[in-house]
Amino acid sequence: MSQLQRPRRRPIALLPNTLTLVNAGLGLLAISKAIDALALGSNQLLFDQNLETACWLILAAGIFDALDGKVARLTNSFSDLGAQLDSLADALTFGVAPAIIAKVFLEQQAVTHSRINFALVAAFALMAVLRLARFNAEGDDDHVEFAGLPTPAAAGALVATILMFLSLGGAIETSDGSPTPVGRGLEYIPLAWREALTDTLLIPTIILMLPALALLMVSRVRYSHFATRLGQAQDRRLLVPIVFVMLGLYIAPVLSLFAFGLGYVGWGLWSTAAGRGRAAAAAAVERDAA
Repeated sequence: MSQLQRPRRRPIALLPNTLTLVNAGLGLLAISKAIDALALGSNQLLFDQNLETACWLILAAGIFDALDGKVARLTNSFSDLGAQLDSLADALTFGVAPAIIAKVFLEQQAVTHSRINFALVAAFALMAVLRLARFNAEGDDDHVEFAGLPTPAAAGALVATILMFLSLGGAIETSDGSPTPVGRGLEYIPLAWREALTDTLLIPTIILMLPALALLMVSRVRYSHFATRLGQAQDRRLLVPIVFVMLGLYIAPVLSLFAFGLGYVGWGLWSTAAGRGRAAAAAAVERDAA
């Protein structure tokens, strides 16, 4: 009688899964920093600094999220474990963590009721989870376009807007005790004007962004996969805007990320609407020809 043998376990891809775990770890650290900010809410400077760190951690996690998939494709080391781990990490880092950061921010501003704040951030987090579940079920990623706003992009746009609010306040625009280039520019804008801008524009924008981004994540709006498109691009003229984008990130990182985040969200809406308009015009021409 032959001895029963244990089925061999498939080897796991160590490097991509390690990058995914770093992504999740940064999400947990962002949550920790947001809680620290809430605990230090009486000290506005410490609150701003901790909330800023939490936002930057989400943006840093986005880099590792892009790297783990790229490394898995380069090494041909896809696994079911890696796919599930990636979705769970994304749900934590780009769903739950930004929602907690936004909740802490809104509670500090005390503009809307706590229950409304919870409803707004819960919508964001739950739609992020639903977006990732749909992604796993449908496998809609062709590495060129996404169906619906990707969760890292939604989280990035949200935290970049919160960073923009903190930047206009001036508390985070310092480096080694000296003002950054943006900080020096803010010195020429009266504080009353900056407060009016943040209170009348950015706070309502953040409140409206939460449900809007939530709906976009579960929509069928098409969004480009920039990393793939850049990897496939062969036009050397693209190097010029890339250089200027990098310089913008170096000189004014918060402003650049804020503009890029809103631009990416808006570009998907515009391109989808334009595509449907062209399709409707083509259908009308065919009907007239018939």
